[in-house]
Amino acid sequence: MKILIINPNTTASMTKKIGVAARAVARPDTEIVATNSQSGPASIQGFLDVATCVPGLLEEIARHPDVDAIVIACFDDTGLDAVRTQVSVPVLGIGEAAYHAASMIANKFSVITTLSRSVPGLENNLMKYGLAQKCARVRATDIPVLKLEEGDPATLYKIRSEIRLAIEQDGAEAIVLGCAGMADLMSDLSAEFGLPVIDGVAAGITFVEALVNNGLSTSKIGAYASM
Repeated sequence: MKILIINPNTTASMTKKIGVAARAVARPDTEIVATNSQSGPASIQGFLDVATCVPGLLEEIARHPDVDAIVIACFDDTGLDAVRTQVSVPVLGIGEAAYHAASMIANKFSVITTLSRSVPGLENNLMKYGLAQKCARVRATDIPVLKLEEGDPATLYKIRSEIRLAIEQDGAEAIVLGCAGMADLMSDLSAEFGLPVIDGVAAGITFVEALVNNGLSTSKIGAYASM
């Protein structure tokens, strides 16, 4: 099985981190191809970035026609419907995968994301997926996406503080990390706080492997019909 995991922004260091997280959970016989768009914004933080990154995302996916599945490694699930129209293989967004994973193992979860301007888009997606009632709150750390690449202890402190508030104030029983740049934090944070901490990269890879193994592909009758 060959899975393309694509970072819709142009930051290669984030793509490398995503690839490591994906390979850590993939099955031994799964080949992970991690790539990023060649044009577009360096990070995706809000509605404008989401819109401007789609052309580069579609162009990069067209360069990989031989994959069995695709995971879009942006928590906004950038271009998800467009990509499903472009290809017939299963396509998952990491936000979509993480929300569904959290809904299966906890009665209520909170999302810890980056900038405040990203919150409305994530809330819109939760409503679209029918999972808004399971999400206690989407919390912004006001950490820029690219700041996550620096390994600054102050950045981790902000994330940890919001997780603590989500548990104490929201009654969250699980935490969803709302950015692909947080993929390397899942295990340590889960152990520290004693509850499931979900990374969408890991969830996206394992879910899409299951779809491929079940012989499922994207429906081409209706909304995702090819042009």
